[in-house]
Amino acid sequence: MHDETMQDYDFEGSIGYWICITSHLYQRQIDRELTPLGITFRQFQVLGWLVHDGELSQAKLAERMMIEPPTLVRLLDRMQAHGWIVRSSGDADRRRKIIQLGDQAKPVWDRVVECLRRTRDRATANMSADEVSTLQDLLRRVQGNLAAHSTFPFEPFALTPDSSQETNA
Repeated sequence: MHDETMQDYDFEGSIGYWICITSHLYQRQIDRELTPLGITFRQFQVLGWLVHDGELSQAKLAERMMIEPPTLVRLLDRMQAHGWIVRSSGDADRRRKIIQLGDQAKPVWDRVVECLRRTRDRATANMSADEVSTLQDLLRRVQGNLAAHSTFPFEPFALTPDSSQETNA
């Protein structure tokens, strides 16, 4: 239903529209791939950030995942029960929790990587290697542009071009 009192907006011409819709579809595809393996999208995100960074404080992990800390605590409880992560207290502040990969994370991560590669292949079907590289470069620029004008603390999450070749989703 079109409301004549509402301001028109060109969704088709909106970069934000295409980025958001594509991101949602990409996440849904990854979730569909992981669900039969007993892994949720959020669990994949935890593992991914820990593989990428080695270890993170619980607060930093919640920030990177863009979720509230209490939501993350419940997720981490389940992952710790599976042996996928280990939580420890920070040396200087015992209230600060450090999250690291657990002993049982590797076989889970190996299955996740297979799903990520299948999803990436589907998403980039009919694209040349040059087009994929251009798309990555353009998205990095969009991320940088938005970060430069952000009102909240932001660390670029993009991998360097060399390190992203094998692990990008």
